[in-house]
Amino acid sequence: MVHGLTHLRLCALNIDGVMLDDSFSPVIHHFLVSRGCAYTAEVERSIFSRPRSVAGRLLAEAVGEPMTGEEALEAYFEERARHVAAHPVRVNDGAVALVRRLRRLGLRTVCYGGLGQSHFDAFLGEHAGLFDDPGYICTDAFRPGLHEIAVEYFGLKHDQVLVIDDVATVAEAARSLGMPFIGHPSRFEHSFQRQLMREAGVRYQVASLHAVDEELLRSVDAGAAAGTVWPV
Repeated sequence: MVHGLTHLRLCALNIDGVMLDDSFSPVIHHFLVSRGCAYTAEVERSIFSRPRSVAGRLLAEAVGEPMTGEEALEAYFEERARHVAAHPVRVNDGAVALVRRLRRLGLRTVCYGGLGQSHFDAFLGEHAGLFDDPGYICTDAFRPGLHEIAVEYFGLKHDQVLVIDDVATVAEAARSLGMPFIGHPSRFEHSFQRQLMREAGVRYQVASLHAVDEELLRSVDAGAAAGTVWPV
């Protein structure tokens, strides 16, 4: 018989990089490198999981070309469209099973990300019943949106919400709020997210969503209750 968790009440799962495979890192890398920009950990850190308007400006500044943030963003999404046409977006191995596991343990679940509702509907619509209302939260206007998800959408304390994301700046935001966090960094060969998560003090990193098993979830739950999910 499965017994629920004692402290956690909700799990917020990032859509791109957790529920879906990472279709952003390769495009951002190519966008910058093809325009002569050195791709460094700091460049990656500065751009990932930012509001689109900010990311566009940062892309334009990084490449140093005479383009506005809006023009850089438009060019980026054109490149991304070509990328996903050649490499279709897919649901990550173990993602749906993970959501079911979370729910069996008594957690509510919600998905979030920077793209609009149509992105969720297109790739996860058939699994929408596995998420609690509103199902998907577009956080572009208030990224990373962790406080808003916990408090404004679900009326919970920060430490009652487990966040699973692939970006270290989201981990940093979670740490500042005392929110439990599991990192699922990109396996893209040029990605710095695994390194950046270590530097951010992320205690729980997984290479596969299958690794977010009941044992790990109970460990995170106990750490959340004790206030020890982040190093002092």
